[in-house]
Amino acid sequence: MAAAIRAYDWEATPLGPLGDWPAALKTAVSMMVNSRFPKCLAWGAELITIHNDAFRSILGNKPSALGQPFREVWLEVWDEISPIVSKALAGEATFIEDFPLTINRYGHPEEVWFTFCYSPIRDEAGRVLGMMDTVIETTGKMQAERNGRLLNAELAHRMKNTLAMIAAIASQTFRSAETLKEAQSILSERIATLGEAHSILTQSSWSSAPIRAVVEGALAPHRAGLGTIRIGGPPLQLPADQAMTLALAVNELATNAMKYGALSVEAGEVAIGWSTGRPQSEDAFRFEWTESGGPLVVPPRRVGFGSRLVERVMAQKFHGEVALDYQPEGLRYVLATTMAQVAPRE
Repeated sequence: MAAAIRAYDWEATPLGPLGDWPAALKTAVSMMVNSRFPKCLAWGAELITIHNDAFRSILGNKPSALGQPFREVWLEVWDEISPIVSKALAGEATFIEDFPLTINRYGHPEEVWFTFCYSPIRDEAGRVLGMMDTVIETTGKMQAERNGRLLNAELAHRMKNTLAMIAAIASQTFRSAETLKEAQSILSERIATLGEAHSILTQSSWSSAPIRAVVEGALAPHRAGLGTIRIGGPPLQLPADQAMTLALAVNELATNAMKYGALSVEAGEVAIGWSTGRPQSEDAFRFEWTESGGPLVVPPRRVGFGSRLVERVMAQKFHGEVALDYQPEGLRYVLATTMAQVAPRE
């Protein structure tokens, strides 16, 4: 910028030839161009703009500001900054932190924040002939703080929902269990499954979770079963609420399989699979749990929390239909919905 200033045709501006500039202006420009901190000088009645190299990042792709009136350079925000400019020209410096503005430096309106100081520049007689804008952009910091507040609010919402879910699970567990010991064991397992789902979701800031990771996480405590578990299906991201519900449902199915089904014998096998279609479409999505090689299947004597979860709650969360078939040769569970219902929602 020092070279650009020397080469500029200043005679065509109110400042006149470079050699005729007053000492105060020459000194201010020299100090400015030798600084690596973004600085811009506005001089004279027209507030002609001169800036250093570091100030270019503040200007972005705006037309060249060198030699232009400060008002024209920042015309889109002149109503906001002109009172601060007036104070500087009246001899009063102003320092402002994280000042919000909507500027146009890349061909579109952009919300930005600046920390800056407009300070008067005086000549040898003490008269204010211009001002210095010393500035740093703080947009990144302010966006991070705003995102942090949003994230904390979302976290509080998630925590509230999770605690409500745990309370409901605890209530249903103790209501359905035949003994206190059984209730304690089942509740611990269900909460551990929730915790695993939470860990998976945390990796993506609670936006979504890979279906395979959700299924494998829910199955982790049941891998010690006698039977074999096979998992297969294309990659798919599930929204947070569906991921947690699926994890609980898979845990319930696996628990039942270890107690009474295919995972209770060495010859047993559980096949877990899902099929997908085009995202955000009416194409089918199916999730299937099929058991084979286990003991003769007998329908349960009563409907407990686990049965309600894998049937009613899954159908509600996925906005689809559930079929739970207690075939003698093996339990078969199918969830059917559309791809529009399993896409992560903003």
